[in-house]
Amino acid sequence: MSTVFDFSAVGLAGQPVNLAQYHDQVLLIVNTASACGFTPQYAGLEKLHERFQGRGFAVLGFPCNQFGAQEKGTHEEIGAFCEKNYGVTFPLFAKIDVNGANAHPLFQHLKKDAPGLLGTEAIKWNFTKFLVRKDGTVAKRYAPATKPEEITGDIEALLAG
Repeated sequence: MSTVFDFSAVGLAGQPVNLAQYHDQVLLIVNTASACGFTPQYAGLEKLHERFQGRGFAVLGFPCNQFGAQEKGTHEEIGAFCEKNYGVTFPLFAKIDVNGANAHPLFQHLKKDAPGLLGTEAIKWNFTKFLVRKDGTVAKRYAPATKPEEITGDIEALLAG
């Protein structure tokens, strides 16, 4: 059985990132966008990252332009926007697809392990969140409208366990 740690992705600066480096950490993996109604969630995601990173937790952001073309920027523009407007320090990755034939293998895996409402795998919008256990298995999927602060209890439980 594969886990999140079996995948790699390209970082925002163009470097390959093996997700195995996050082994034994709790992760919150999110498909993001800079021009979305949910974009202010970057602030809440950053707060979670800052609060729990010393305890073995990380937020991983994956920009995606598949929903309303709300992530049109270059990698440099995305990074500058997130840093300037929301103080983002958590890792951001290169823009990817999360649905369709070109969906990144990581998101294919996440969607299969944690389908959405009524068992649908497709991601419906930006800021869908996947909480991942220390062993790399998916604990829970959250809808875009779920605010980062609403996930705090679930993160605490996984960090304690």
